[in-house]
Amino acid sequence: MAMVMQQQQQRESSSGSINKHQLDSGKYVRYTAEQVEALERVYAECPKPSSLRRQQLIRECPILANIEPKQIKVWFQNRRCREKQRKEASRLQTVNRKLTAMNKLLMEENDRLQKQVSQLVCENGYMRQQLHTAPATTDASCDSVVTTPQHSVRDANNPAGLLSIAEETLAEFLSKATGTAVDWVQMPGMKPGPDSVGIFAISQSCSGVAARACGLVSLEPTKIAEILKDRPSWFRDCRSLEVFTMFPAGNAGTIELLYTQAYAPTTLAPARDFWTLRYTTTLDNGSLVVCERSLSGSGAGPNPAAAAQFVRGEMLPCGYLIRPCEGGGSIIHIVDHLNLEAWSVPEVLRPLYESSKVVAQRMTIAALRYIRQIAQETSGEVVYGLGRQPAVLRTFSQRLSRGFNDAINGFNDDGWSLMNCDGAEDVIIAVNSTKNLSTTSNAANSLAFLGGILCAKASMLLQNVPPAVLVRFLREHRSEWADFNVDAYSAASLKAGSYAYPGMRPTRFTGSQIIMPLGHTIEHEELLEVIRLEGHSLAQEDAFVSRDIHLLQICSGVDENAVGACSELVFAPIDEMFPDDGPLLPSGFRIIPLDSKTPDMPDALTTHRTLDLTSSLEVGPATNHAAGESSSCQNTRSVLTIAFQFPFESNLQDNVATMARQYVRSVISSVQRVAMAISPSGVSPTLGPKLSPGSPEALTLAHWICQSHSYHLGAELLRSDSVGGDTILKNLWQHSDAILCCSLKSMPVFIFANQAGLDMLETTLVALQDITLDKIFDESGRKTLCADFAKLMQQGFTYLPAGICMSTMGRHVSYEQAVAWKVLAAEENTVHCLAFSFINWSFV
Repeated sequence: MAMVMQQQQQRESSSGSINKHQLDSGKYVRYTAEQVEALERVYAECPKPSSLRRQQLIRECPILANIEPKQIKVWFQNRRCREKQRKEASRLQTVNRKLTAMNKLLMEENDRLQKQVSQLVCENGYMRQQLHTAPATTDASCDSVVTTPQHSVRDANNPAGLLSIAEETLAEFLSKATGTAVDWVQMPGMKPGPDSVGIFAISQSCSGVAARACGLVSLEPTKIAEILKDRPSWFRDCRSLEVFTMFPAGNAGTIELLYTQAYAPTTLAPARDFWTLRYTTTLDNGSLVVCERSLSGSGAGPNPAAAAQFVRGEMLPCGYLIRPCEGGGSIIHIVDHLNLEAWSVPEVLRPLYESSKVVAQRMTIAALRYIRQIAQETSGEVVYGLGRQPAVLRTFSQRLSRGFNDAINGFNDDGWSLMNCDGAEDVIIAVNSTKNLSTTSNAANSLAFLGGILCAKASMLLQNVPPAVLVRFLREHRSEWADFNVDAYSAASLKAGSYAYPGMRPTRFTGSQIIMPLGHTIEHEELLEVIRLEGHSLAQEDAFVSRDIHLLQICSGVDENAVGACSELVFAPIDEMFPDDGPLLPSGFRIIPLDSKTPDMPDALTTHRTLDLTSSLEVGPATNHAAGESSSCQNTRSVLTIAFQFPFESNLQDNVATMARQYVRSVISSVQRVAMAISPSGVSPTLGPKLSPGSPEALTLAHWICQSHSYHLGAELLRSDSVGGDTILKNLWQHSDAILCCSLKSMPVFIFANQAGLDMLETTLVALQDITLDKIFDESGRKTLCADFAKLMQQGFTYLPAGICMSTMGRHVSYEQAVAWKVLAAEENTVHCLAFSFINWSFV
């Protein structure tokens, strides 16, 4: 009997409350309320007190005098154990709620997929029936793609018209979010699970590009809707969002008319703007919905003068479905569906505007990640460095990104204008004399004494170079591409009175780069950090003066497995005191992968190359099929955009412009060397010369063309010894005859053309390099060229009679005469390429 009582007492000890202590091996008494209160006070200060601290506690608290130090130790052990159990139980409850919500999402996704399978079976049966009968008519009853009619502002002149459009938008959005209106396929590289951000899908076959996400967020629906409706706060490509009209709707909802501007990601394409209707309402089941669609016929926007820099995009019905969860939090469905008018960009960039993966990464996934970031910051799970609040650090990231986007786009209404641009420059120079970097009311911290801001920017086409690897290298090995004196020049502008042109105070860079982390997003897809560059003055009087430079930097897209993700390295000099409202002048790199339509690549197109692009590329609604097919075959290409900003005083504008142009060209050259080194194939990524107008390789080619050709071009090009290289290239670029150069291979492709040549072929410098020589000649022209080819190679040139050639747009072009000649490399005395000059050409 005594043994049974002792076992029962032991069970009570293991599961009893924290207010008991042991007097001997078999007896227990309760702690008094005063004793528990005293112990809890000590536990709150120090959960694991030392032996000396426990003895001190007994001496200081008379009410604990009758308790042995060993029992005090046991009490603290039990208290820590119960605290650990409580936290673990809370964590398991949270995981259980998350798994329950994820299970609900997966069940809904399974139901949707079953409906989609049934619909595909229906379509398959219908098609089989049509194959066995006369296909006189077509039935679209099983079509899985929603056709979206355009609604104009004129349809919405009254609340009834607005509500009708809003309800239609709501129905179409819900059919995409939870129905089968779009054929969704899983986003490559994104696997659902309890530890993932959510479930992500992209459209497989629908008009425009679309992406969808759903996930669990520990915020209330109204808070989520408030965050998502503030699009500029989380969508880095959103320049502005203005609400022009707001009407009340049923269920305490609202209808808004919005005008949105979106940045262009590169210098090679125009920005986008949207006129949309946004409808916010609550469904019968308590879900909150925010849906949106474009309105047609909405005019040029609030600033007609700046409308020429934008292309009107279309937003098909999309939005957010937010459902409250039991126990707190919300389940959110996000759908983005856009038509970005890919026809308006150069052909090489069209995969970027036709890729649902890019929309998923830059919009859909970014929105869900941002909400989860806010949720974790609200719960206190996120800890940042240097004592900065999360909201402050988010503001820094947004300012860096916005300033970099402003520099790339150079909008007129921001005060930007091109400087001495004749269309033949590989580096674009833009100047802003109205920009003021001061963000405080303190005039002492203002940069108003400067003449303005100058931006040098360029774009390159990279091939077989992983964007994530390149960005990581640029981040970790700054000394491989950066000039410390240029960094010092930009940093000096932050301090009033210390402005100096590069070279006036030469500085030696020690090579030491210290990276100090500030924070990161929940999945480490973006890092915010401070970079300290250690330098010392070379002037004897300042030999012991530190010239350290501090940069605020964001780095994103370093995950090689993120499909469609953009990689960026953006930085700006900051004052060493690092004020929250200090001015920022961002510069940096952006690498965007170009999606491919076909995974196969012919042997003739496997050459690794890096090509500079120009900002003045002409675009059109179509190009020739050969160029399009070649472009789509290259599935490892990406576009690198570089933009560097420099402050200047009015009297030094031309000097700073020259320095900026040379510096960016130097950075381009360094990046090409890095690209060659990190290319997985180990082969040089450059094919032939870098043939953008204004580049050193183009200058060399211009010399070779002129020295090799004494038949037609004229004395102004032939006397290369009497004029500078820039003049030769400019004359060649502006020559009235169409001059084209092609490689000397089994399948010759064009590698360069002057402006007249591009006009004749109706193409761009980028698309030109996917056009083969035989595509531009008709049958008669090809026979003539083949017959005279031996003569061309023997005597170095040949004349071709009048004939007809074909532009990439399919138009016929007549010419009075053509001259073909070999272009010899001066030093190597070898044939570099073949050149053609079409005299007095015109469209038929």
